[in-house]
Amino acid sequence: MQTPREILAELWTSAGGDAAALDAVTLTGEEPQLPSSFRVAAAAQTSIAAAGLAAAQIWKLRSGQSQGVAVDMRHAVVECRSERYLRVDGKPPPPAWDAIAGVYKTGDRRFVRLHTNFPHHRAAVCKVLDCKPERDDVQAALMQWEAEAFETAAYAAGGVVAMMRSHDEWSDLPHARALAALPTISVEKIGEAAPRPWPAGDRPLAGLRVLDLSRVIAGPVAGRTLAAHGADVLLISGPDLPAIPWLTIDTGRGKLSAFADLKREQGRGVLRDLLAQADIFSQGYRPRALGSLGFSAEDAARINPGIVYVSLSAYGHAGPWAERRGFDSLVQTSTGFNHAEGEAAGVEGPKELPAQMLDHATGYLMAFGAMMAKARQSREGGSWHVRVSLAQTGRWLWNFGRVADGLKTEDLKGDAVTPFIEAVPSGFGPLRAVSHSAVLSKTPAFWSRPAMPLGSHPPQWPARG
Repeated sequence: MQTPREILAELWTSAGGDAAALDAVTLTGEEPQLPSSFRVAAAAQTSIAAAGLAAAQIWKLRSGQSQGVAVDMRHAVVECRSERYLRVDGKPPPPAWDAIAGVYKTGDRRFVRLHTNFPHHRAAVCKVLDCKPERDDVQAALMQWEAEAFETAAYAAGGVVAMMRSHDEWSDLPHARALAALPTISVEKIGEAAPRPWPAGDRPLAGLRVLDLSRVIAGPVAGRTLAAHGADVLLISGPDLPAIPWLTIDTGRGKLSAFADLKREQGRGVLRDLLAQADIFSQGYRPRALGSLGFSAEDAARINPGIVYVSLSAYGHAGPWAERRGFDSLVQTSTGFNHAEGEAAGVEGPKELPAQMLDHATGYLMAFGAMMAKARQSREGGSWHVRVSLAQTGRWLWNFGRVADGLKTEDLKGDAVTPFIEAVPSGFGPLRAVSHSAVLSKTPAFWSRPAMPLGSHPPQWPARG
């Protein structure tokens, strides 16, 4: 099996990084860190290290200064469960899941997972099943369905569900075969533009403007990471869009937060004006969803030549499932992780990974890709499109290999986590939250802005220093 350093080296060079830069990286800690048959700790450490090294290389481009980058494996794993360790005014997180979310059996003796944390997704499932939103009613209704038929019908109705597949079943699907031809991170030049000079600033991303149009975990973690290295990150949300408050707090550190209603021309006008002055546009909508509103990657490159446009999707931009909605837990279920963990644990049915690792690792890979594309833009010019997906990150993690007896590892207790927690103010009250695990020797990562409620700021860029 590859070591974490070898995984990082492959990731770094595949995105165009200079192999000599890897000498600056120190990786500490040993696997396993969490109870899993998968190498979740390696995924945490290497994805965060890649983003940290990209920030260090940008600082070298801007200042001529080299610096060291260190990532401790345990700190990285804790950061990849940051929502779990957040405390607001001393209080722990509320229950993470809606009352009917989770795993059910179907009439053909298969398993399906429902994701119903957003009201419209819950309503879609109940409409297909013609039942009340109660667990017993949902289970009774699902016994009248075959799993794959329900999965198909629920997606058609706007729901988000997944049938549990083995990895072999997933690999046999036309969609999985389409994804197999794609890299973990796609970085593509999509237009011509002059190279942009770096703005003044004393941090790697100081003065860079990042539009963040994402929710839940992966996309927001990408924005939080860019903010940790000094970018001005402006989170754009819709006043009527559902959100998960705990995640908004955890991933909102370092960001400005404004509303723009993209269903209205006035809101689209606001976003166009912001885009015209941005350096990076990071979005987590389904492929082509923003294109219908005039904000595809190609639209963005016309509005602002030289933009770095970052697209996150659940199942990738190629293949028959490209339009499917999805979340980490569902992609784990679809692609074989839940089946494999269940088998390794000797349980019937799905078993989840011990972290939302597809989400978190994808967030760091998004930030990494954005910075690598931005560095290329500064040297070569052009507009750039970076694409990542939860399914591709899953394929990356799967290919690391498995941990024998990894499920016998004891989960991290409070004392193991405490060294990585910092106290910070916020618009929600005092927070205890996980600090960033990539330690840069000359430009330490930190969040200069507190997490604030959605829509707390006007939709405008701060002046460049």
